[in-house]
Amino acid sequence: MALALLAINWEPEIRGILVVLIMVMCLIGGTYLVMATNVGVRLGFMIVVAGLAGWMMLMAAVWWIYGIGLKGEMPSWKPAAPITIVRDGSLLSSAEVVDEAIVTDGQAPMEAAATVSRALTAQKWITLDEADPRRGQAAAASDDILQNLTKEFAAGEYATVAVYDRGGDRYPKINKSLDFLAFFHKPHYALVEVAPVIAQRTEPGRAPARPIVDTKQPHRYVVMIRDLGKRRQPAIFIAFGAGLIFALMCWLLHRRDQLSRINRAALNPADI
Repeated sequence: MALALLAINWEPEIRGILVVLIMVMCLIGGTYLVMATNVGVRLGFMIVVAGLAGWMMLMAAVWWIYGIGLKGEMPSWKPAAPITIVRDGSLLSSAEVVDEAIVTDGQAPMEAAATVSRALTAQKWITLDEADPRRGQAAAASDDILQNLTKEFAAGEYATVAVYDRGGDRYPKINKSLDFLAFFHKPHYALVEVAPVIAQRTEPGRAPARPIVDTKQPHRYVVMIRDLGKRRQPAIFIAFGAGLIFALMCWLLHRRDQLSRINRAALNPADI
């Protein structure tokens, strides 16, 4: 017995299955047992199903409103198409990142990076501060693209220089405080600027040296677009599905009451 309890506590999935089974047996089964002994097996089943569907509909509606409970795919940064990594700042216009071409011909890599930074700021790209959590999220997503998806760099071979942000506005809005009808979004882009670093010697037992940017290599730019995800999709499906079942059960109960009333009215008391 002790080993069985230890296994249940050790395996979360077994514990979750048992919790659901006990809930179904005690909550739903116990309620059905009480209703069946009072109003009959069929009528009790219809009442219990209607109550369960109504409760699930209300619960899913709360999940839908607050974005809690059973969640779908969360918002995340995805590689932009058709170009994700731009290896020269003057080619950002080809990736449809900037509206006007940036001229960096004949400039050193550091001067070209400064020119690109000024051009991005002039074209309404917002430079995110290092304390801004959005910067960390975008930088982490770019690390995954550079290291795993495209194999552009390995860990420790580059450093994040700056993160730029543009777009993502919601509409329609009445004003800044009344935006509960803003169901539509404009595309939201992030541009992460990374620079290769000089390989340094590491010694056992010593703290790793601070990365030094290689001024002889051009900076890379990772273009990403925001995927809003499907966070509330499961709750929406549960709410509509449970709502349909609740409406069907209510209609069946109402139809049963009507037929019962008609039958009682047509019944001859003398034949009882």
